[in-house]
Amino acid sequence: MNQRAEKSGVALGILIFLFGISIPLRAQDSNSSLSGVITSAAGAVVPNAKVAVKNLASGQLRETQTDSGGHYIVSNLMPGEYELSVSAEGYSTNTAKVTVAAGTGQTSNVTLAGVLSLQDLGISPEQAQGTAADQARLNKRSHMLMLHQRLGLIAAVPLIATVATSFGAGGRSTSTADRWTHLALGSATGDLYFMSAYFAIRAPRVPGTNSRGQIRVHKALAWIHGPGMILTPILGAIAFDQKSKGEKVHGIARAHGAVAIVTAAAYGASIVSVSFKF
Repeated sequence: MNQRAEKSGVALGILIFLFGISIPLRAQDSNSSLSGVITSAAGAVVPNAKVAVKNLASGQLRETQTDSGGHYIVSNLMPGEYELSVSAEGYSTNTAKVTVAAGTGQTSNVTLAGVLSLQDLGISPEQAQGTAADQARLNKRSHMLMLHQRLGLIAAVPLIATVATSFGAGGRSTSTADRWTHLALGSATGDLYFMSAYFAIRAPRVPGTNSRGQIRVHKALAWIHGPGMILTPILGAIAFDQKSKGEKVHGIARAHGAVAIVTAAAYGASIVSVSFKF
């Protein structure tokens, strides 16, 4: 009887010992954390952003929000692969995969890109919930303006390259290759620009809408870079012909550089105007 009680006591002691050492082991596995700062494309912190952390192995989801300084922290995470998803009003959702190691504090900062809402485009909630025909018109306008935005951003790449090559194309020691490179880049810029402008002009209008804020500034700047995009290649063609003949650029062609700089500056300002909300 005493031997049986002694054996039972030993077994119970072993179980208590194993249970005791398993507690700190489990705590050690789950003492990792994930933290960071959420900012906008302009570098401003984004408060009250929703941060979701999902364990890809177990599917467990943890959620939190950023504080007034844009900081977030998710504690007591098990080591493994996680999907970090961040969203906030007025911004597009951004996701990233993060590896969390055991017993460490992982840092993952996320940048959110701003998006223009229907209200930013001058479309009221009542108009957005109109008839089927109104909704179809609204959908088409949104789609065409999205293409306008994407092509406009793409056009900025050859535009920058065109401005960069202009210094070699117009100097005294310019070569034929420099002029042709400048011409090719300028042509690509013009093609993309007018494709972008087509979608903006042909996008169906929604009756009763009024432009405001950055959209109004964006449209106002179009009256500068629009004519400039037409006038710049005309003056450039005249200057190109004069240089090809071995002549010095003269007459109205001398305004090609100034017009191009003003046009590029106005175009860059129009992109910036829809990148910030005010």
